[in-house]
Amino acid sequence: MNIIDHTPQPQRCQWAQGKPQFYLDYHDHEWGVPVHDERKHFEMLILEGAQAGLSWETILKRREAYRSVYHNFEPARIAAMADTELEALLQNPAIIRNRRKVFAARQNAQIFLQIQQEFGSFDQFIWNFVHHKPIVNHWQRHDQVPITTPESDALAKALKKRGMAFVGSTILYAHMQAIGMVNDHLVGCFRYKQV
Repeated sequence: MNIIDHTPQPQRCQWAQGKPQFYLDYHDHEWGVPVHDERKHFEMLILEGAQAGLSWETILKRREAYRSVYHNFEPARIAAMADTELEALLQNPAIIRNRRKVFAARQNAQIFLQIQQEFGSFDQFIWNFVHHKPIVNHWQRHDQVPITTPESDALAKALKKRGMAFVGSTILYAHMQAIGMVNDHLVGCFRYKQV
């Protein structure tokens, strides 16, 4: 006997509606929540870079595989990966096998570590771009949400100048949304007031 669940679904951001459960879980529990953990910062940077030109759903499906091949996103371990290790990843169908993205992970890890040394933490560095307080927007519709802002432009410029790859303003605005530097949940979304 099939039991139909008539429990009303909470109102979510338009981009999360009609998605699989793992995607809803990401929206409901993670997206937009302020991050101050160094490993989590690095994980989201790498995943956002891997997404370039692809859908976020494609990356979320592979998240556990990325955690496995990238040593649970420990920057020091990725920074020390040999060319042979990175070449081997290009044969792994569980991740996006893009040479530039795979090799950029090591390059970005090395720069991430340099930023930690210079600023005490990557968290201190990145949150400075929003004066250490989330920007709370008041969007009614998905088409009102920008894809870049002056803050993401400045962050992209700073990271590119240091030598990071796959850190354009669009990628970094998505990153800022994901790690809660910006609250871009629509005002009608049940998560808007929660984060």
